[in-house]
Amino acid sequence: MLKWAAIFFVIAIVAAIFGFGGIVDAAASVAKVLFFIFLILFVISLIFGRRSSL
Repeated sequence: MLKWAAIFFVIAIVAAIFGFGGIVDAAASVAKVLFFIFLILFVISLIFGRRSSL
């Protein structure tokens, strides 16, 4: 049981470092940019995919 407590303690420390260090903000901004890029590419592929089948 002490082994599991130590493992969860280490996981909590790593999560605190990522959460309090500002890495979350950087990752969220990168995720937003990638989301919009893939959304635009998806719409473009829908438009050109329908046009080529006509």
